[in-house]
Amino acid sequence: MAPYKKGDIAVIEKVQKRATKLIISLKHLSYAERLKVLKLPTLKNRRLRGDMIEVFKLVYNYYDPQAAVKMNFNTSSTTRGNMYKLQKFVCHYNLRKFAFCTRIVNMWNSLPNVVVKSDTINTFKSRLDRHWTNQEVLYADLTKTGGQPVCT
Repeated sequence: MAPYKKGDIAVIEKVQKRATKLIISLKHLSYAERLKVLKLPTLKNRRLRGDMIEVFKLVYNYYDPQAAVKMNFNTSSTTRGNMYKLQKFVCHYNLRKFAFCTRIVNMWNSLPNVVVKSDTINTFKSRLDRHWTNQEVLYADLTKTGGQPVCT
């Protein structure tokens, strides 16, 4: 399970922050600026990207349907988002609230059709990266936002 507590995220992110400060010419820059110069996304972003790739594989049945997680599609929604919108779950406990099937719904539903309707995994990855190129989610210091990704 991916860490969801602010303290856990901060501890893990601290390792990358320190590593980027070891480059003397970038030491004076802020963490977000160092990441942009190095073209290195945050650890939270890499986890989020991995989650989106896994959802893509689940939606397009890359896994054995008998063993894969069941994802419910939201067929009643005709608003923004993509044609493979997932149904949101109502959760009252943190254990379920931060589980894979619950935490990925909002981000997956916010992706446009051009990203979601990819033929292959590599096409999906490149379209997702292109979509997120200028978005805050890529280089944002998520330890300041409580670990919550911000996608504009």
